[in-house]
Amino acid sequence: MHLQKQTIQPATAERRRFQRVKLHLLGRYMLPDRREFPCQVINMSPGGLAMLAPGIGNVGDRVIAYLDHIGRVEGKITRIIDNGFAMTVGATPRKRDKLAAQLTWLANRDILNLPEDRRHDRIVPRNPISLLTLQDGSRMTCRIIDMSRSGAAIAAEHRPPMNSQVSLGRVQARVVRYLEDGFALEFVHEQLEETLEDSVTAR
Repeated sequence: MHLQKQTIQPATAERRRFQRVKLHLLGRYMLPDRREFPCQVINMSPGGLAMLAPGIGNVGDRVIAYLDHIGRVEGKITRIIDNGFAMTVGATPRKRDKLAAQLTWLANRDILNLPEDRRHDRIVPRNPISLLTLQDGSRMTCRIIDMSRSGAAIAAEHRPPMNSQVSLGRVQARVVRYLEDGFALEFVHEQLEETLEDSVTAR
């Protein structure tokens, strides 16, 4: 028994070294009996992932998955969760580095992380420079990375406090998440696609 514990520990420590990123990625996966199912990844690190999945195997089963934006990953089921399972991601150190970079990019792109936001296509405005009015009335110029009817990703030198109310152009919004080079906003009211760009870049 003592021996078995030692073999399990490094794998757990290894997985914990990587930060898990919350994201919504669709894909398909195959269990050892060759049955295929659609899936949705809810969080992932270069060492492992958790997915919502209709067909659940057993702990230790080998899984091969094809995920949007990531490609093929394989590993073993480590635990069963509500409506799905968690699995390891088997990868060489070089592939892990590449995965880490892909995940950072995806997390920043998957800006608001809200399921309802997935209904809205993200667009990059023709004129990405806008004016942000902060809660205290001060203003700063910022760049819109991308946006949808329900929110936007902003690149700026200074980050307003989390949950603070701001205005992007004429649109009222709330700071919901910090990104590597800026922050994510959720609009207080869903915007119309036709007027979205004019509203957010209004000065």
